[in-house]
Amino acid sequence: MAVLVAALALALSLLLPLAVKPWLLRRGVLDIPSDRSSHSIPTIRGMGITVAGALAAAMIAALFAPLDPADRVTLLVALAVMVAAATIGWIEDLRGLGVRIRAALQLGLGLVSTAALATVAPGHAFWWIPAGAIAVAAYINVANFMDGINGISGLHGLVVGVFYALAGHFTGHDWLVYAGLAIGAAFAGFLPWNLGRGAVFLGDVGSYLLGAAVSVTAVAAFLAGVSVEYIFSPVLIYLADTFVTLIRRIAAGERWYAPHRQHAYQRLTIVGLSHLQATAVVTAATVATGILGVLAARGGAAASVPMGILCAVVVLLYLRTPTIFQRIIRRRAAAQG
Repeated sequence: MAVLVAALALALSLLLPLAVKPWLLRRGVLDIPSDRSSHSIPTIRGMGITVAGALAAAMIAALFAPLDPADRVTLLVALAVMVAAATIGWIEDLRGLGVRIRAALQLGLGLVSTAALATVAPGHAFWWIPAGAIAVAAYINVANFMDGINGISGLHGLVVGVFYALAGHFTGHDWLVYAGLAIGAAFAGFLPWNLGRGAVFLGDVGSYLLGAAVSVTAVAAFLAGVSVEYIFSPVLIYLADTFVTLIRRIAAGERWYAPHRQHAYQRLTIVGLSHLQATAVVTAATVATGILGVLAARGGAAASVPMGILCAVVVLLYLRTPTIFQRIIRRRAAAQG
């Protein structure tokens, strides 16, 4: 069944753009370059709607697997959140939403989904509803902020999906295996369209989908008792890049919500790396923290501290990569000149 879920998500994500891309072009759903953009020409966006369709179909297929009733409810809640977040993003792509309305919808989505998940979680899970609401809303925005160069979101969905599927395998949560594979395969199918000639963008529909899919799966896994190392480590780089950038902007007295290009991944392209090279740096760091998280979870208490220290080192190195690559590029230029 796991193979079927992954294959369905991948096939639909690869094929649906054949029909949707011309439709988006006719509707004029274009991403116009702004101060935040890393591209210079208008580009079709909104292709995340195809990823949403592929992911929804795969999640529906997973519901037919032999699961406990509580696990089936968990998948249903995750599916509903993904569809709702993608819908909000689609409206944002087409006509825009006010900041307050958008924030209220995202928080409401997190609140309702966490409350629903808490009803089937063991123990006193209702204490975690406020935290879950904030986590879902926050990561939707994190994924949106980090969706600024080609390949970054597709690979993030792929990598996090794979690590969450591994977490489900190691902890005996079949629903998490299905959800992780569906997320990973759906976003993997978007990569050829995003990285090939005539590249297209996910748009808010896709980045909201990514943030919601990752966060609701993480919240559900946490409430189900999955070790936090499995859940937190694959998203650590995205969280660090976003919140360190936010803190720097606030400390500098800048409008934190204004468009900018100050994320570490954006500065990598400014110093001279291509989109694919910068994406590779982000993805390599994400894979590294993900592996360390798995080792920490599998190794027990004795492994938690050293793996945690290594994760911190990877994060710090990642945040320094724009400076490191800038020096390397300057030295090469000086040597050649």
